[in-house]
This record gives sequence, structure tokens and C-alpha cells, in this order.
Amino acid sequence: MMLTPEQYGDELYAKDEVLERVTRSIADSGLQDVSIAPGYGRLLTLLVKLAGARSVLEIGALGGYSGICLARGLPTQGGKLLSLELKEENAELARRNLQEAGFGHMADYRIAPALSSLEELVEEGERFDFFFIDADKENYPNYLEYAIKLANPGALIAGDNILLRGRTLNTDKNGPSVQAMRRFNETIARDDRLISTLLPAYDGLALAMVK
Repeated sequence: MMLTPEQYGDELYAKDEVLERVTRSIADSGLQDVSIAPGYGRLLTLLVKLAGARSVLEIGALGGYSGICLARGLPTQGGKLLSLELKEENAELARRNLQEAGFGHMADYRIAPALSSLEELVEEGERFDFFFIDADKENYPNYLEYAIKLANPGALIAGDNILLRGRTLNTDKNGPSVQAMRRFNETIARDDRLISTLLPAYDGLALAMVK
């Protein structure tokens, strides 16, 4: 059997029991599991740690899988993870899973449409060292602009699912989400405010540093 590069990489690592439990909890709750891929989850932990980030803003919590990956890179004392989530039940599941994983003390949630919460954060003068975008795809360009506004100098931005299971690459696909993702990717690649790259594994991940 020929493995994909992603399968090969994932098989090198022992099963992560904490994240396996999160995955089961998402299935038990009847939610569609659109959590970040395991390999990119490990990358988030590494990047948060390498960046020396103390404050992370996550747009889209779902069941807490990515939240745990992000929290693992934060300092135990003083690290802060703020997750924006539209649905109360998702935030409650994420909160429970982060608490069980030992990160409940550093995680907080805002339940509202993300654009409203982002505008509030701008008005409050908040700033963050790391951003993870993994929510409704049509608003990715808007989320990116808010991330740049809320960024400390040198902050990192990661955006998941930039390939939309191949639809971004297919010129015959031009729905609202596809067009929004193409704008997001083009901004990541070309905006003078950013230093960036796009990673093609799994469903694609955009990475950028705010100058």
C-alpha cells in the first residue's frame, strides 16, 4: 500500500490520547468534525512556541482540538487563548475539552458572530501575538484584515482549509466561499504588510507574519 506524505508523517507519531478524546467528543456531540489535521495541529503548537506568543486569538473553536494545540505552545503562566465561536454548544464543548486537557485556566470564549467580536476587540485596544483562522470561509478576507489590525508587531497568522478540498484550485468552481478563499490567499501572498507562505499538505494552510 502506498501512503500519502500526510499519512506517512502521521504514522510516525504515537496516538495523542488527549486529542483522540476530543475527536470522540465531537462525534458524540453529533457535530461534523472539521478540526485541523493532526500534522498541522502539531505545527500550531510548534509555531506558537517558536514565536514566544503569550496571547492567541482563535476564530472558530468547534470542539477545542485546535485550541488545545495552540494552548500547548503557550507559557503555563500568563498564556492566554481567546476563542471566538458562534454557537454556545460548540464553545461549551471546547471549554470542557480544554479544561480536561489542563488548559482551562488560560482559555476564554466569546459567543457571537466573529466579526462583531473582532470589532469589539479593536475598540477595546486588544492585541495578540498569534491568530488561527478556521471558521466560515466567506469571511476569511475580513478575518485577515482584523487579524492585521489586532496584531502585535511580528505576530503570526495561520489560516486553515485554504484549498477547500480542491475547489480553490478548480477554475470551474466559483461559489462565494471559493472566491473569498482565493482573495484571502492572494492577500496572504501579495500584501506588503505580510511575510508569508502557503503549505499545500492536508487541505492547505496559510502562514503569515505581520511586519
